[in-house]
Amino acid sequence: MTDTTVSPQALPAGLVVAPLLPEILRPVTIRRGFIGFLRSHPTVAIGGVLLLMLVLIAILAPYLWTVDPTALAPAKRTRAPSAAFWFGTDALGRDVYSRVLFGARVSLTVGLSVATFASAAGLAIGMVSGFVRWADGILMRFMDGLMSIPPILLAIALMALTRGSVGNVILAITIAEIPRVSRLVRSVVLSLREQPYVDAAVACGTRTPMIILRHILPNTVAPMLVQATYICASAMITEAILSFIGAGTPPTIPSWGNIMAEGRALWQVKPYIVFFPAAFLSITVLAVNLLGDGLRDALDPRMAKRL
Repeated sequence: MTDTTVSPQALPAGLVVAPLLPEILRPVTIRRGFIGFLRSHPTVAIGGVLLLMLVLIAILAPYLWTVDPTALAPAKRTRAPSAAFWFGTDALGRDVYSRVLFGARVSLTVGLSVATFASAAGLAIGMVSGFVRWADGILMRFMDGLMSIPPILLAIALMALTRGSVGNVILAITIAEIPRVSRLVRSVVLSLREQPYVDAAVACGTRTPMIILRHILPNTVAPMLVQATYICASAMITEAILSFIGAGTPPTIPSWGNIMAEGRALWQVKPYIVFFPAAFLSITVLAVNLLGDGLRDALDPRMAKRL
């Protein structure tokens, strides 16, 4: 089948051939695969690369020309950044570069652990509360009571009951974050349980646990994945605050909050002691937030930027 063109001379009098209209919409390009996904969502790529670099730094800290982060050297205290001490030394002569790199382990461990545990607990509570009507009132009233207390104050109160350690910090921040996760999951479940496929499953006699696992749980993964990134960033900031005020990890464990707390007295004369851990904390939180924003755009059809 071939295209034919009508000659203007073959047309009846008074009729002309309309010119071809230009294409207004750009052709739709379908990008497949992991590389295509990253090209379509550059914020995921940027945030993921930054976060991966920080994770590698934390894991490989002993091999990145560091020394013992707790070793004292009073003769070398408050040295400015130089070739011998890349980030300088603090008031006790400890290498700030080594302390910052080893401190990344604490912040990333707390952030990822809190995101995992809070998401798992909040997911379970939210699904039961949203799908089981009689349990909704009991669970949500308890969650409302926890949400009425600011997370940082709740974490400080919980830390006051225990001794300072990384595990206790993770537990305290997790308890403070669970109510917000459960509220999000409950709102998603309330909209999902009214869908026709859920009504069909109920009509077929499917048991409630199977309905939750087969029909409700898979549809809550996308919003939970995005929420987990924000929980991770919030947990790292909360851990830094707790360590800064002396209610978090003990001083013997280097963390970004501890380093900034120890350098605040010398901020005006030795600002580098506070600047480097603060810069690493800001970059880490930025990377996690970029990753979360990119995942939100990728997983939410209403936020899609391309056809």
